[in-house]
Amino acid sequence: MTVVTRFAPSPTGELHLGSAYSARIAWRRARDVGGTFLVRIEDIDIRRCRREYETAMLADLQWLGLAWDGAVRRQSDHFADYGGVMDELDARGLVYPCFCTRADIAASTSAPHPTAMGPDGPLYPGTCRHLSNDERRRRIAAGVEHCMRFDCARAAEQAGPYSFFDETLGRIEGQPLLMGDFVIARKDTPTSYHLSVTVDDHLQGVTLVTRGIDLLPSTHVHALLQKLLGYAAPQYAHHPLLTDATGRRFAKRDRDLTIRALRESGRTPADVFEMIDGWSCATPVKG
Repeated sequence: MTVVTRFAPSPTGELHLGSAYSARIAWRRARDVGGTFLVRIEDIDIRRCRREYETAMLADLQWLGLAWDGAVRRQSDHFADYGGVMDELDARGLVYPCFCTRADIAASTSAPHPTAMGPDGPLYPGTCRHLSNDERRRRIAAGVEHCMRFDCARAAEQAGPYSFFDETLGRIEGQPLLMGDFVIARKDTPTSYHLSVTVDDHLQGVTLVTRGIDLLPSTHVHALLQKLLGYAAPQYAHHPLLTDATGRRFAKRDRDLTIRALRESGRTPADVFEMIDGWSCATPVKG
């Protein structure tokens, strides 16, 4: 089977050393076995993503010598793909409208209320999950702002036990409730990271997902969606995060360490990769 990897940045800033590190891992895993390396632009956040950042990112990848195969897939061009899957999930009773504001959620998850915790903090308590269909229709008809949430408990019932495979961690049993009832679509963004990345990996035939260990909790959600939708499950390789000498991970705010800044300062691609190889990796991969 041909190995298909992908690098999928969000164009909310310029490519930095940490992103180049991740891109090279995906590129190398494909090239080492004569496989396919794809580039996907994850720009569903139409408020923060900018086309000039996308153009700059692609130019940086080309300058680094990380050539990709085929056309670049831009998520904002494929909202219809995600909408079709949303309709299927809705028909199966797996999504529901949530009318809670951020203030409502903060109040419901603060003391003295007992609150379940997830990898990113307090989980949504499921307030709107219990609304009747009549009440939901009434609020929508009245124009009350809302998002759509994924009913993880019901999804777990439909999916049954599931697992996914990570090259370092081995076979991992899925935890469908780990992320709680996450937002799966918004009014101005008719999809979410979790939904669109799962659909895209399926449509693009990705067989190996290489990404940072910080995204391991999300893989529990993606594997759940894969089972529910009947998608073939890729293998995963969650790698440690690249950090600076103080242990701080690189981010788009590190403007002096963007690939563009390094290139304009006279560095070569070889210099950049030497810098990457010289930094330490934080957050060792563990179960």
